[in-house]
Amino acid sequence: MSVTDNFAKLKEEVEKADRAVRTAAELNQAEIEQKVNDARREADEHAAELRTKGQEDVTEGKSHWQEMQADLDRHVQDVRQRMDTTKATVDANVAQDDADWAETNAANAVAFAMNAILEAEYATLDAMLARKNAAELAAR
Repeated sequence: MSVTDNFAKLKEEVEKADRAVRTAAELNQAEIEQKVNDARREADEHAAELRTKGQEDVTEGKSHWQEMQADLDRHVQDVRQRMDTTKATVDANVAQDDADWAETNAANAVAFAMNAILEAEYATLDAMLARKNAAELAAR
């Protein structure tokens, strides 16, 4: 798959997530909870695929991305542990605080994803430039 195909796939995933979030806004609590569980399962599966691919692609230049993935994995585990712990809470004030925390966490995750998209754009364009440069030098 080419770098431009990978970037198009990223766009599709963002659009899919946008549709899921917008649709969930109209659902009841039980339906949203099912969507949360489905999204968590899908995220876990994708993270496992990334870890496997990262181990297969071990090269000096890719260790940076593996480190970022490990940092993200640790953060995700911390967030999920807090989410799982707070689900057992029934106090309204605590529930309000948890909702505030969850909204802040979601906003931060979106900001992180936006930065990752910008980094993906840069990396894709850089890869395209490198490929064009290699073809030009080979043609000489």
